[in-house]
Amino acid sequence: MIVHKFGGTSVGSGELFGRVADIVIEQQASAEGVLDDRKGVQSAAPVVIVSAMSGTTDRLVAGARAATEGKDAVYRDIKAELLASHLDVVKSMLTDGRERLEVGGLIEDRLHDLERLYRSIGVLGELTARGADAVVAFGEQLSANILAAILRERGARAQAVSATELIVTDDNFGAAVPLMTPTGQRLRQRIEPLLEQGVIPVITGYIAATEKGATTTLGRGGSDYTAAIVGAGLEAEEVWIWSDVDGILTADPNIVPQAQTLSELSYNEATELAYFGAEVLHPKTIRPVIENSIPLRILNTFNPDRAGTLIVETPSPERKLLPAIISATGLSLIAIGGQDNSWALQMAARALQHLSDAGVDVLMFSQSFSEQNLNLVVRERDQAHCLNVLCRAFGDGTAQEWSGLPLNGEGSSVGSFRKLGDICSLGAKERVATVSVVGVPGWNDTGIAARAFAALGKHGARVIAVAQAATEQSVSFCIPEDQLADTVRCLHRELGLEGEHE
Repeated sequence: MIVHKFGGTSVGSGELFGRVADIVIEQQASAEGVLDDRKGVQSAAPVVIVSAMSGTTDRLVAGARAATEGKDAVYRDIKAELLASHLDVVKSMLTDGRERLEVGGLIEDRLHDLERLYRSIGVLGELTARGADAVVAFGEQLSANILAAILRERGARAQAVSATELIVTDDNFGAAVPLMTPTGQRLRQRIEPLLEQGVIPVITGYIAATEKGATTTLGRGGSDYTAAIVGAGLEAEEVWIWSDVDGILTADPNIVPQAQTLSELSYNEATELAYFGAEVLHPKTIRPVIENSIPLRILNTFNPDRAGTLIVETPSPERKLLPAIISATGLSLIAIGGQDNSWALQMAARALQHLSDAGVDVLMFSQSFSEQNLNLVVRERDQAHCLNVLCRAFGDGTAQEWSGLPLNGEGSSVGSFRKLGDICSLGAKERVATVSVVGVPGWNDTGIAARAFAALGKHGARVIAVAQAATEQSVSFCIPEDQLADTVRCLHRELGLEGEHE
């Protein structure tokens, strides 16, 4: 039995839902009659994990934040947009009247529940981590039911299953830790009978629940983690992660079309790539498969015949050793600091703690004592929220309105600062990108950092901040966003990664 996980880009429209359904049915057909010798369960029925439709989670969070600010019209518009986009998929992909009616009714009911939850958040005027988990859980629940219905219409036996019934976690809302013993028991009790009957379970990614039933999430991108947890609990033969690229590549193929696919990686190598932001793999995904020696494959939903990347404990000695360049855009550089020596390390820690409590993901930070400030790299969609959180924490305790900042990169607010109280100022400095170069042992004798710095120096890139791992196998740079494409292409060329495009 193989666990297949499909991310948000794989289910971004009705057509894409149909493509995923075709892949699942083809995988089931290719495994027909194969028995899992360890359990005697027919492995012809795959297990499917599905994410929310592309962009849905961000919209859900935006609605919750609008509710805390009393912007009822904003969250109602978001609810209406989500209703329309999901019903469009139902109308375009389901011709059976009964399926369309049932799934369409479920979507309407769930989004009415969402609006009620938004109203409750608005009354409280606060979005707790527990409340945020309850909000974002709606996305996966909708997509799982839609995909299961499409599979049924195409002749497969399929059933949507919420992971809140399967994965038991602690109560660390926003980044819950699974409790593997009770999780394994629930998976065997709930999923194995479906597999024995040839039913394809379509399980919600990302979400789980405490033992008392409170909804939790596994952290952003946690659908990968869901797939690994389910694979470990059911002792799967392999876990396959389906994305929109041909596995893990030496660079973003949208920037470097000749980027090469890394055919095989060790668990440790893949873990390091994930921690540095490889979008096709969640950092925590590797742990359950390592502990259970389960191979992991990264495949392309849009090019399913390609071999992708295989991640195993011991890769083939014949594989080609290549480093990878991981890049991220849509980021904002925010600075908070003092005008004199009043800014202290404790204040930096306080800022980071407030942002963590507010659910802001800080991707990189640097503390400059010479400049008496803390520089933070956050996603542009979190910019205004980050500034409001810091304004409340270091100002007079009330939120100033920062939502007018140019989240789309236009306007003149970036680079402007406001004074907070008597000790510090706060503002968004500029739009930035991050570039990480992650090597593998044995690639060369000089080390990845030396080669990367030499390439950047030759290119004349403006490096804003640097972070290097203790292993010396990787290094990250923060650069102006408008320099990203040229910088990545330069690094790819200077590191000798051009190769022969497949």
